[in-house]
Amino acid sequence: MTANVGSQPNLIQSRIIASIAATAISLACGTNYVYSAWAPQFADRLKLTSTESNLVGAAGNLGMYSLGVPIGMFVDHRGPRPAVVCGALLLGLGYFPLHQAYDNATGSVAVLCLFSFLTGLGACMAFAAAVKTSALNWPRHRGTATAFPLAAFGLSAFFFSTLGGLLFPSDTSAFLALLAIGTSGLTFSGVFFLRVVPHSAYYAISQSDQASTEVLHRASEEIMKQHVSRQAPRDFSTEIGTLSNRHDPIIAARNAGYQASIERVVQNEDRGPSLAVSSEPDEMTYLVPNSVTLRGDDSSMQSTIDTDRSPRADIRGFRLIRTFDFWQQFSIMGILAGVGLMTINNTGHNVNALWRHWDNTLSNGFLVSQQQMHVSILSLCSFAGRLLSGIGSDVIVRVLQRSRVWCLFISSLILSVAQICAFNITNPHRLGVVSSLSGLAYGILFGVFPSIVAEAFGVDGLSQNWGYMTLAPVISGNMFNLFYGRVFDQHSSIGTDGERICRAGLACYSEAYFVTLSSCLLGIAATLWVIRRQHIQRSRDSKGTQQD
Repeated sequence: MTANVGSQPNLIQSRIIASIAATAISLACGTNYVYSAWAPQFADRLKLTSTESNLVGAAGNLGMYSLGVPIGMFVDHRGPRPAVVCGALLLGLGYFPLHQAYDNATGSVAVLCLFSFLTGLGACMAFAAAVKTSALNWPRHRGTATAFPLAAFGLSAFFFSTLGGLLFPSDTSAFLALLAIGTSGLTFSGVFFLRVVPHSAYYAISQSDQASTEVLHRASEEIMKQHVSRQAPRDFSTEIGTLSNRHDPIIAARNAGYQASIERVVQNEDRGPSLAVSSEPDEMTYLVPNSVTLRGDDSSMQSTIDTDRSPRADIRGFRLIRTFDFWQQFSIMGILAGVGLMTINNTGHNVNALWRHWDNTLSNGFLVSQQQMHVSILSLCSFAGRLLSGIGSDVIVRVLQRSRVWCLFISSLILSVAQICAFNITNPHRLGVVSSLSGLAYGILFGVFPSIVAEAFGVDGLSQNWGYMTLAPVISGNMFNLFYGRVFDQHSSIGTDGERICRAGLACYSEAYFVTLSSCLLGIAATLWVIRRQHIQRSRDSKGTQQD
């Protein structure tokens, strides 16, 4: 019974090392968000319009988000390491040709978009593997565990823009070379330490702890009797709840998983002192912590399951897109992520527009430093948002007994304030307000969303399901980015060297932010509706449990 006790510290150490590797890999995967630091100089050198520059940036987003589903399937079936190796290669194959194109001052828009797409695709593969590994290694603290790679992803732009500013100030060519070598090298170095560590099915129980064993046995038998006696098992509370319906694919899968887990409890307890070992963790494997908490009634059982709030559902593929919960989450993701991506990809243009209108004697070197500063602000605030929302969402669920979707409401509220500031601020010294609020809101959004997806549809298919969810920014992000580019080009003029310059200040882009504000308000309404729907569902579930 105590044979596995000595192995627990080693398993925990292995999980910590894997989490550090996942965080390091994620640090190399968020460089699409540093695009604003080099996009204006790249566009000037290659004589690209703002719309063409946005197409190149949008291609990177397309690579990051559009193939999430097949990449998720690849990660789910082949494990994390092959995806990380492929990601490292694609990052190098994408950034190095962009570096060459800048040096040669030539390249067609289509080819540039292809290489930008490869950078996004490589980042997507490595990042999906990192997040999936963290989610599997720490199932009882999934929000906190995934917060670290998610936060590192948000910190990536700050890390590389700061490093580039220190090593190669105002040198766009060297900065692109840094991205090519740094991203691929950092990603590849982490592959040797990234692995999914198997979990013991139950914690070891000492031979002297007979009382705890008897409690478990009695609780297991009572739960089985109650479960078998019911004709229609109830769906226990989940974060993204739907009305209980035995024909709903989510409910059916959860109930089946619940019954199988209870049977495993009884079977393993009947075997005596031997402990079963499972390579795949689930919430029912934590029925016996250091102190046994089970009782023979439904309310205690429900509360035990709710401590993890990740049912044994495994909803993916076509079953996923047939559920109403998916389309709720997909819509909110599309609205909020698209708005955030517009600011992230065009911060450099915002900086140039305001500063050139404020003082037309400024040097290009000053403008580059300002662009890098705002990219750093975006990245740092995104990092803070991802970290706070991941850990904070666990607090909201476990301590406050509320929905993680409240984090999405906070994100949409902050993003709305950012849009209002964006079409009102004319002083470039205050533009940091827009960058900081946008980065914070975007970080909160992506810091909590994977946990919401895992809770609603199961962790086993998280990479694949997250791939479906990230299709939303592909649509909305490209729409907002191209609209921004069209607005900016309408107010631009061609300079002496053939580059496009807008000196109209706020008028260069303000129209775009009026549109995004309306989208943010729609996002606020959508999140509040989801929260209310969940509250009504939980109330019905609670009344049904009391009646039983």
